Amino acid sequence: MDFNVKRLAADAGTLFSRAVQFTEEKLGQAEKTELDAHLETLLTRAETTKHWTEKILKQTEVLLQPNPNVRIEEFLYEKLDKKVPTRMNNHELLGLSMIDSGTEFGPGTAYGNALIKCGETEQQIGGAERELIQSSAINFLTPFRNFLEGDFKTILKERKLLQNKRLDLDAAKTKLKKAKMADARALPLRTTPPPGDAGYVANFSFMVNFLHVKWLKAEQDLKMTQSEFDRQAEITRLLLEGINSTHAHHLHCLNDFVEAQMTYYAQCYQYMVDLQKQLGNFPSAFSSNNNQSTASGAASISVPILPLSGPLPASTANASSGFTELQNFSGSRKAQVLYDYDAAGSNELSLLADEVIMVSSIPGMDSDWLMGERGNQKGKVPITYLELLN
Repeated sequence: MDFNVKRLAADAGTLFSRAVQFTEEKLGQAEKTELDAHLETLLTRAETTKHWTEKILKQTEVLLQPNPNVRIEEFLYEKLDKKVPTRMNNHELLGLSMIDSGTEFGPGTAYGNALIKCGETEQQIGGAERELIQSSAINFLTPFRNFLEGDFKTILKERKLLQNKRLDLDAAKTKLKKAKMADARALPLRTTPPPGDAGYVANFSFMVNFLHVKWLKAEQDLKMTQSEFDRQAEITRLLLEGINSTHAHHLHCLNDFVEAQMTYYAQCYQYMVDLQKQLGNFPSAFSSNNNQSTASGAASISVPILPLSGPLPASTANASSGFTELQNFSGSRKAQVLYDYDAAGSNELSLLADEVIMVSSIPGMDSDWLMGERGNQKGKVPITYLELLN
């Protein structure tokens, strides 16, 4: 117990000495040991790295998850060490709505089928976005967080120790300076003590020698604190020079992040190109579903087509005119099936992509439909799934 009290008293004295030294430095009443220029440069570089790492980390999180409420929820789950509940992203929600609405309108109609195709593509994009977020979290965000919560906290701890060792060193210098001044004033009295009885002379000589011993002890303390300061400065320097390795590691993580983005955008582009090709096969004028013929001047829905390698299907205008001609005159023609189609009723005919069937028009039939024949099988087929052959 006595040892603990002494240790506590020593620690309290050290803290008080540091506080006095720090206050005197702020007031300009004490000298301050400056760190060497290289160490100061390393400290500044570390602070700059920490600042921009935090900023890049925050903005990347905003990019990957724009909803702040979801980010807070994910942060809480992470701190509680619990699994984040799986939720659909915006693309997947949009795709689900499109598929549901297309099913409601009818997959046999042009609009319903287009909605289903778009919905499936949106869900594919949502899946690609999920892969991007997962890859970025593992290969980019996690290393940045590890630096801020691990390496940089270690640097802060050692820098604080260096600051304390510097205060101890400067306090020891101040004590030595005061001890030297007191010993210098007592030096003449040490050689020629003042007159008096023997007891007074002995006490006086003891005080003078005590001042000299105090000076020697202050000099010894200065050597010890200088050694501790130099050792801590070397430890801090080695940690700060490790920032170069941190930059190299972050560069590798940045390459992984760019590659993940490149893969994501390439997938999205390919999905949309495929969707555009499918929509390009639809007629340019969609008929209404109320069993009325389409007016010749009805508004059309145009789908812009990007330049693609390879031949494109026949123009939708020619296809539309061919169906109109077939509906206006009796007879039958060959048609190639563009997409798979599942019959919704017994009066419809299921189709397989790329097969060739015979189609004809029946008076009174909806303009969106034709009568299809495949051998002995017969049933209604949607014209949006067909391409007439010459």
